[in-house]
Amino acid sequence: MLFNSLEFLIFLPTVFLLYWFVFQRKLRVQNLLLLISSYVFYGWWDYRFLSLIFLSTIVDYFVGLKIHDSDDKKIKKSYLWVSILFNLGLLGFFKYFNFFIDSWIDLLGSIGYEQKSTWTLNVILPVGISFYTFQTMSYSLDIYHGKLKPTKDFISFASFVSFFPQLVAGPIERASNLLPQILNNRAFKYEQGVQGLRLILWGMFKKVVIADSLAPFVDNIFNDYSSFNGGVLLLGLIYFSFQIYCDFSGYSDIAIGTSKLFGFELMSNFKFPYFSRDIGEFWRRWHISLSTWFRDYLYIPLGGSKGGKWLSIRNIFIIFIVSGFWHGANWTFIVWGLIHAVLYIPLFLRGKNKKYITTIVAEDRWLPSLKELFQMGSTFFCTMIAWVFFRSENISSAFNYLLKIITHFGLPSKRGGIIFILLFILIEWFIRKDERDLFRLENKYARWSVYIFLNYLIIAHFKVIDLSQFMYFQF
Repeated sequence: MLFNSLEFLIFLPTVFLLYWFVFQRKLRVQNLLLLISSYVFYGWWDYRFLSLIFLSTIVDYFVGLKIHDSDDKKIKKSYLWVSILFNLGLLGFFKYFNFFIDSWIDLLGSIGYEQKSTWTLNVILPVGISFYTFQTMSYSLDIYHGKLKPTKDFISFASFVSFFPQLVAGPIERASNLLPQILNNRAFKYEQGVQGLRLILWGMFKKVVIADSLAPFVDNIFNDYSSFNGGVLLLGLIYFSFQIYCDFSGYSDIAIGTSKLFGFELMSNFKFPYFSRDIGEFWRRWHISLSTWFRDYLYIPLGGSKGGKWLSIRNIFIIFIVSGFWHGANWTFIVWGLIHAVLYIPLFLRGKNKKYITTIVAEDRWLPSLKELFQMGSTFFCTMIAWVFFRSENISSAFNYLLKIITHFGLPSKRGGIIFILLFILIEWFIRKDERDLFRLENKYARWSVYIFLNYLIIAHFKVIDLSQFMYFQF
């Protein structure tokens, strides 16, 4: 089920009314309702893959209990490996099986052994598998490292794994944050509900009005890039940069907002990444739930930054390559990750990778300085170049796309969508202090004018644009 669908427009208020008005004082029934609703939400896409979520839930539920109950470290580690191998095996088969087979055949072909792909399977990628496998795996890892105690409430744990607002595209929640909220009684808070509705509205605007408006231009330009001059290709690249940001952050906003309606607070996933002043700040603001997951469960266990610079550089390359590979079974994603590693390492070597942790751009000022403007522009340019590989079908196409921008540059003939991008940047700039504190205008007439205007744009674009699924569903 898609957030931007008529089915969800019926589904959400139905669950909300049952949750608060029928089962308000019955925690276990509320959690059971969340579980059933989440399975209906996911099964709307393809009910067959509910078995994978249920299986992953059962494995990590019992693994968590076994790890906690055992006093033998070897036994604890054995159960942890059950969780890791099961979840990575599940993810590997459905997402990467064909990639490895095809890559092996290509390798054999490069040394003169021609072989047909007899082992390739027509495997359907289950929506959200990259998200919920990481979520359940982190639960077992946290128990193993003594950061969390397991729950014996299977319904609550299953609700944590399959919580429908963030099930298929994140944020990738930690059990330490979401599970206690599921286990404890919840009360409806008016202000929290209003914040949730604002986030849903803003997320829908980003998805429907901006991302879906830009999608046809992006698809046309990238699918037939050889027919356009460099100016059009550059514009297509700018369009894609905002399409993927508005699509994915729009989903996160709707997920966080929907969770607020049910009394839950999810972690932030985006904090205005295109206002970043260097690539280190960008990765603290882009897909935060994934980047922190890799930091805590891969980078730090590998030694982090404590083993000397060469070991740290190795770890940085590993985390960015794995991050790229997580996004999809294509060498283009690995190159995308490598580019970000190359951009990040100079900052690390100069000790400036953590320079902008506590401050925001143009703090306490309306406008950025010339230095900040240059920093934001150069960082956006670098991330935009990397996006070419992320979006392209293969590495060759990505290089050809970039080469044509340089060698065949001309004024773009297509400019549709610019007005909405500028409007979006302007709004984001004014709310950049807090991505959750939206449209807090003292004048109620001004506030409601914003609500009406955004709703009008969303409804208008629902009529003229085919509903598309969120881009990160494929990852």
